[in-house]
Amino acid sequence: MLSAVKGLSRYHTEESLRAYLLERSHRTDDDCLVIHGYGSRRGIHQKVAGRAWAHIAAFVVLVGGYDPALDVDQTCGRADCIEPTHLRQVSRSEACRTRAQAAQCRNGHDRELDATTGRYRRVCRVCNQEAQRRWRERAAAEVAQARAAYGRG
Repeated sequence: MLSAVKGLSRYHTEESLRAYLLERSHRTDDDCLVIHGYGSRRGIHQKVAGRAWAHIAAFVVLVGGYDPALDVDQTCGRADCIEPTHLRQVSRSEACRTRAQAAQCRNGHDRELDATTGRYRRVCRVCNQEAQRRWRERAAAEVAQARAAYGRG
């Protein structure tokens, strides 16, 4: 079954991988088992044991019954959680449909609900307006620079 996991180092057995994952993880207050993979970023999907995703490797050795055609999803919403009771296998469309969305954009603006889908809009209107304003300013500066180069300032 370990051969079905992409990027997993070949020297691991199920027992050694189970011990490896539990050694690199700790339990949080909200009952998640958070893994520390390669790199310093936390709160994102982690890679361990070669180049395998930690939540997929954990599903294989801690839960069992892995189907490579389905996605492994965390019910708690934490991307770096490998708690067996929080892992489930679902189709790609189901994983996307149930994914939690933040109420604010990364710049802290409130996001609007899309009337057709009932989900938050992908692009924040305020951030989009600011990006368009910056683009117009850059374009105007390039035009002014080109006119000045041809002597038509």
